[in-house]
Amino acid sequence: MPPEPVHAVTLACHPDTPTDAVSSMSARVCRSPGERLAVSYVVECDLDRVRVPAPRAPRPADRLWEHTCCEIFIARKGAPGYREYNFSPSGEWAAYAFEAYRARCAGEPQPALSPPQITVRGDRGTLELDASISLDGLAPRPGARLALALSAVIEDSDGKLSYWALRHPRGKPDFHHPDAFALELAATTPPAGAGTPPRAGGER
Repeated sequence: MPPEPVHAVTLACHPDTPTDAVSSMSARVCRSPGERLAVSYVVECDLDRVRVPAPRAPRPADRLWEHTCCEIFIARKGAPGYREYNFSPSGEWAAYAFEAYRARCAGEPQPALSPPQITVRGDRGTLELDASISLDGLAPRPGARLALALSAVIEDSDGKLSYWALRHPRGKPDFHHPDAFALELAATTPPAGAGTPPRAGGER
């Protein structure tokens, strides 16, 4: 079986939130037939001028976007619902499910979505964060085409936030906007014996 393609993209800073603490940001995404998604963020920055949350035990936590964190939004192509994942350099994470634009799914609480696996590295002028996510329950059938929005919030040493995304819609920063879902991943062939996964819920 040929290796899965790796999609390399560049994130841009929103023009209303400029910062000179970060010189560039990029991301890489790879989807596996086993219904997992691997995403890596690389932030080229002055680490002395970026507030990086201190390491903590991996756990779900809310409002991570108020400080430095990386995010990904995942939708089944053509469907109104989507998931949001937040990855903090602290090791904390958040997962939310939406039925439509900013409309949270009712029912199951946040931990119903599988926790991601997060690895963080920082060296000189680079901050890197890797995350692996289970896609179980996202689509009615395994392997469906996906649309992704990749983004990040960076807090500088003065507490100012800059907003980064693969694509920014017009107006203020809005990572949930349909126009932000600018990366499309092709369908994959599900593993033999894969069935229809249950529907997941969440909140934000």
